[in-house]
Amino acid sequence: MAGLLADVTAGVHFVALVYIGLGGFLAWRWPRAIYWHAVFTTLSVIVNVTSLPCPFTAVQDWFRGMQGLGPLPGGFNEYYIYDQIIPRPLLPVVAVGGIVLVIVSYVGAWKRWPRNPVQPSGSSANLSA
Repeated sequence: MAGLLADVTAGVHFVALVYIGLGGFLAWRWPRAIYWHAVFTTLSVIVNVTSLPCPFTAVQDWFRGMQGLGPLPGGFNEYYIYDQIIPRPLLPVVAVGGIVLVIVSYVGAWKRWPRNPVQPSGSSANLSA
């Protein structure tokens, strides 16, 4: 069972990475989604620039430990992504591309958010008539 849970955790981790890169675009349709995306993106930045372990990797390592296995060699990205999905020489390009995607999604969300406060029903929008 621990092996299955470790695999499920890895799958959720991949989904979270896709969400971090593309989730800001959900706010174009659902503006409040930007808050959850900001939390995930901020956590991602913190994990990548500090020694704070990724919660998903920690959970997967815990399930691996229940199977008598050690932690993922090098961590999640090192084990599953670097040289498996993305060649190492392209990592800087992918990182910049991810940052650009987040910025574009946030700018698009900001441009689509309503700017005028909602008028209470029965009030006149033009009071200088």
